[in-house]
Parts: sequence; structure tokens; C-alpha cells
Amino acid sequence: MRILIIGGTGNISSYVTQLAASLGHDVTVLNRGRSSVPAGVRCLTGDAADPDSIEAAVGSQTFDVVANFRSFSPQQAADDIRIFAGRTGQYLYISSASTYQKPIAQLPIVESTPLRNPFWQYSRDKIASEDLLVAAYRASGFPVTIVRPSHTYGPSLIPLEGGWTALQRIRDGRPVVVHGDGTSWWTLTHSRDFAPAFVGLFGNPHAIGQAVHITSDESLTWDEIVRLLARPLGREPEIVHVSSDAIARELPEVGPGLVGDKAHSVLFDNTRIKQLVPGWVATTPFADGAREIVEWHLADRSRQRVDAELDAAFDRLIEKHGR
Repeated sequence: MRILIIGGTGNISSYVTQLAASLGHDVTVLNRGRSSVPAGVRCLTGDAADPDSIEAAVGSQTFDVVANFRSFSPQQAADDIRIFAGRTGQYLYISSASTYQKPIAQLPIVESTPLRNPFWQYSRDKIASEDLLVAAYRASGFPVTIVRPSHTYGPSLIPLEGGWTALQRIRDGRPVVVHGDGTSWWTLTHSRDFAPAFVGLFGNPHAIGQAVHITSDESLTWDEIVRLLARPLGREPEIVHVSSDAIARELPEVGPGLVGDKAHSVLFDNTRIKQLVPGWVATTPFADGAREIVEWHLADRSRQRVDAELDAAFDRLIEKHGR
């Protein structure tokens, strides 16, 4: 199939691009041209936030599948509806599992769980975008498939607030901050596992007009996540629990994503994606993923960047709330 991936070189989309190309699809990526792509993948230079740029890059081409990993606002969704209507057999919109209602009223989360997030603008923009795309499907048959990843990671992405700063604290034997009491459940999915499910939706007529989340079936507490990341560092972490609200006040840049997502226990029912892509299952336990993350960072000192301001903020949180 002729595939257009808007993005194509990020944490999730790079695995999708590589897998789609390896399966023999005719893959084109559209981005700013700042990252390399696998051999055989065509590149178009454009800005996903600029509809004129997208139209100029695409020209008169048509595609069997368009997947947009770089759409974050309702206006971008509206622009894509206008640009790609009649020019693709399927449009995959990458939304987010953070759109599911917070606080969560019932587990497990299914695709029909209500969408509402009063804490995080990112999630509200995704919900508004989904609304536009669903309305276009109902009104004119715009062939949308909505995909909601949860917390998806690769070797370069550390799933803790602070990234390497938090791991360096563990490495140095210093306490690390974990929100709440550390017992809320969370789901981490390796991008390598996400990609086969996502590519399996390409050209699938049963996925048109559907929303589906793609996550691992493994659930871990946040304390367990920290311990699994500490294990390949050869450390037993000293965990200090601080309320999510206190962290959000000290670190307002991470507050919405914490209070609006990570602070809530999640458990996903993946029945729908397994029906749409028979045989798919996430196979990477986070114990393996955590080792991969640590080894990737330790392999190059330039990847071990400590944010001094963030490090000091962690110390203040521990001093104020954790002792």
C-alpha cells in the first residue's frame, strides 16, 4: 500500500515507519527533514502545523493510508479533513489514552469509556480533534481510524518525571520522588510492540469509523517501575512519596500531565485491537524495557543529562513533603 506518515521519526512513529517499510509498503514520511529514515523510505519536507506546507509537499498525490503523528489541535484535524478527503482510503489519527475520563470511574478502560479530562489541555485538544473527525466520518464518510496510545516508550524515553535526572539520583544513592503513595497502577507499552498493532490496522475496513487503544496488558505500580529502572543500575532506590498536587505546585510544567493522567490507576481492555489485528500481543515486559533504557543511556555520556534546576526542585519537594 501507499502509506504517508506525518512525523515518522519520533518515539512511536519511527518503529511504525521501519516496520511498514520492512513489510514492503511504499512508505513516505512528511516532516521537517531533520532526522534520518530507513532505506527505501521517501521523504517530503513540510511542517505538520502548517496546512499550506502539507499541501505543497503532498501535491496531487493520493495514498491508501495517511497516519498523522503530529496533530495536536482541532484546527490541525480540520485541516487534515479538508486536505485528505477523497485522497486517502484511511486516515489514522493518533490520539491519546489520556482522553479517557479523569477521575476514572470504572476499570478496565474500554474504547467506549467517556472522554473527559478537566486537568490537561493536551487531552482536551485531542478530544476536540476526535469529535471533528468522528463528525466528518458520520457526515461524509471521511475514513478515520482513531488510535489511542497510552504511555509508550523506547530506549531513549525514561518514563519518570525528570528523565535521566531521576535515574542519576538513583545511581548516586539519593532519594527519588514518586507521586502519591506509589501504589497506583500504570501501563507502559514499548514502541516496538505498538508498531505491529498499528501497522496491522492499515487498510483494515473493520477499523474505519472506530476508535481503538493499543497498550500492553502489563500493569505495574509506580514503585515497581522505579525499582525495575534501578535494577540495571545496581541500586535499591530510596523512594520518597509526595502528593501529586504538591509536585504539580513545585513543577507546574509537569502538573497537568501528572494530575490529569499519571496520578490515576489505569487498566486497559485490549479486546478490540486483538480482534482487529488477530494474533497481536505486546511481548516486551517492562523489566526488559527498563534494562534497554538504562543500557542505552549508559552507552553514551552525552545522553546522561542532569537538569540542575529540576534536581534542586526534587530536593525541595523531599525537604518539604517527604520527611
